Amino acid sequence: MKKILLGTVALATLGMAAAPASAADLAARPYTKAPPPMVAAVYDWTGFYIGINGGGGSARNCWDLVADSVGDFPGREGCHNATGGTAGGQIGYRWQTANWVWGVEGQGNWADFRGSNVSLLFAPDFNRSRVDAFGLITGQVGYAWNNVLFYVKGGAAVTGEKFDAFTGATGALLASANQTRWGGTVGAGLEFGFAQNWSVGVEYDHLFMGSRNVTLTAPLFSETEHIKQDVDMGLVRVNYRFGGPVIAKY
Repeated sequence: MKKILLGTVALATLGMAAAPASAADLAARPYTKAPPPMVAAVYDWTGFYIGINGGGGSARNCWDLVADSVGDFPGREGCHNATGGTAGGQIGYRWQTANWVWGVEGQGNWADFRGSNVSLLFAPDFNRSRVDAFGLITGQVGYAWNNVLFYVKGGAAVTGEKFDAFTGATGALLASANQTRWGGTVGAGLEFGFAQNWSVGVEYDHLFMGSRNVTLTAPLFSETEHIKQDVDMGLVRVNYRFGGPVIAKY
């Protein structure tokens, strides 16, 4: 029994002595660098911008004769849509607070909206309306989902237009007038920032141009028409923003 007990103690002693040596022989655990923090890019809409646009539109024109130089009775002459294309540019400034985006913008466009209808009073004579240019001065309020911006706009509108009356028998011009007309506008747009300073979007605008008396003249004839006008347009826009870099958010 003593021999067995002494043998057990000896083996335990040898094991305890060998344990530190075995631990020392193990290789050190390799150092692992902590992964870098995740960075999310946040698009910033703040800054001045300049851009171009193009699209199409339609101006709804309704004519009513007030008086003419030959004494015809007044009355309704009818309505028509003046349709066509437009191209131009815009410049503005936006500033972003949290997800809200505020802005002001000026826009100027060349246009070629034209249309005509046969007069309900003097058929086959016909009237023609043309919108040659327009400008918008607007404020904007928008909401941004990072690089996607939805906005509404409103403000003042001005159009440059021409009105003509023709004789239906020969197509000769009876009288004409040029007019600069002021009104209001509302619109909405969706814009996508596809690069650090570049964005592309679509926009719809409605122009409330009201009703005006317009006097059309010619050497031997004149007439005064009461003309009501509204304009609808759809545009594709590309903007370049003079702003800072995309903000890194940890």
